[in-house]
Amino acid sequence: MSSPASVANHPIHPMLIAFPIGLLVFAFFCDVIRLFAASPSWSTVALYSIAGGIGGGLVAAIPGLIDYFSIDEAEMKRIATFHLLASLSAITVSGLNLWLRFRVEQGSKIPLLLSGLVVVLLGIGGWLGGEMVYVKGMAVQAVEDLSSKPR
Repeated sequence: MSSPASVANHPIHPMLIAFPIGLLVFAFFCDVIRLFAASPSWSTVALYSIAGGIGGGLVAAIPGLIDYFSIDEAEMKRIATFHLLASLSAITVSGLNLWLRFRVEQGSKIPLLLSGLVVVLLGIGGWLGGEMVYVKGMAVQAVEDLSSKPR
């Protein structure tokens, strides 16, 4: 099954997820470093990383939703639904984390805990996304199909 949200047979959603995942995981590492570093600038870097991760995640969700609504197979739809829920939960928790960073006192461990939860949710969502692509073949065109097309 090919992806309806694609450019030249390349699905868009997987292209877009690298940056938000990287930024949100980086925010967690910034929070961990902040525990041991005397500089509060790591909290600022984490704040901007979270904001960028949320924005990028919402952009990546658009072609993801287009792909989601094109799924017909029940098993694939079930996996995709859990992938969607885990990913949107990560974005929601990131939004809460961003908001709380302006509300809690400096040195609070709540942002670190929320960043850790986001990494766990991203891991679950990524696992399920990988299950759809690498195990079930979602948006993967068979080699035989590619060889039969003229170049």
